[in-house]
Amino acid sequence: MAEWYERWFGEDYLALYPHRNDRDAAAAVGLLERELSAREPGRVLDLACGAGRHTRLLRSLGWSVGLDLSPVLLRLARANDPAGPYVRADMRVLPFADGSFSLITNLFTSFGYFASDEEHDIVLAEIHRVLRQGGVFVLDFLNAPHVRGTLVPIDQREVDGGIVDQRRSITPDGRFVVKKITSRSDGRSYVERVRLFEPDDLRTMFRSAGLTPVAEFGDYDGASLTLESPRAILFAERT
Repeated sequence: MAEWYERWFGEDYLALYPHRNDRDAAAAVGLLERELSAREPGRVLDLACGAGRHTRLLRSLGWSVGLDLSPVLLRLARANDPAGPYVRADMRVLPFADGSFSLITNLFTSFGYFASDEEHDIVLAEIHRVLRQGGVFVLDFLNAPHVRGTLVPIDQREVDGGIVDQRRSITPDGRFVVKKITSRSDGRSYVERVRLFEPDDLRTMFRSAGLTPVAEFGDYDGASLTLESPRAILFAERT
C-alpha cells in the first residue's frame, strides 16, 4: 500500500492548494540570503522541492537542483521552470555523489513524513553524505509547541464548487499531527501525518548525523525561536 505522501501530493493536492504563497517562499529564501551572504555561491539542493517555488529563487545562492518524489508536482515545476534541473527520487536514497552540494534546504515542513524516527535519521545521514565539508543544511519545519497550542480542529475549503473538510488532531502518544482531508461531494479522503519533532529533538538528531547547529530562527524575518514561534528554522554545518 502506498504511503500517505505518495497518494496525497498529486492533482487533488494542487486543486486544494492551487497557489502556495510565493511571498512566503521569497521571505524564506531572503532569510537564507541574509544569513549566508558571507559564503561563496555553490551548488544548492532543494530537497522535497514540490512545484519548485523555492528552487527557482535559490539560484541567488548558487546553481540549484530540485528533488521531489511526486511526479505531479515535478511536472508543474518543470512547466514553470523549463531550464531548471528537477530530479525524482526518495530523500532516503539521494542520487548524488558524496560532497556534491554546499547548501541543502528542506523548506515548508517537508520533513517528518515517515512512520519511524530511524527513517528520518537515514534522511539526515544522506544529507550529511552529499554535503561538502563545511556545507550548510537548512531545515524550515513546524514548531511543535506552537502547533500544539494553536491547532484548529476543523475547517472547510471550497474547491471547484464543492466543500472539503479538514480535520486536525494530535495522536494520543503526542508524536504526530494528523490532518484528514475529505471531499463532501465524492467522499475522497487523504491524510497528512507529520512527526512533531521538538526543536531539541531536531538539534539532537542533527548532531548525531554529524550536522552541527549554528543558527536558528522562529520566522522568516529572523526572529528568535521561542515556544510561540510559528516556525522552527535551523541552520546546521557539516562537520
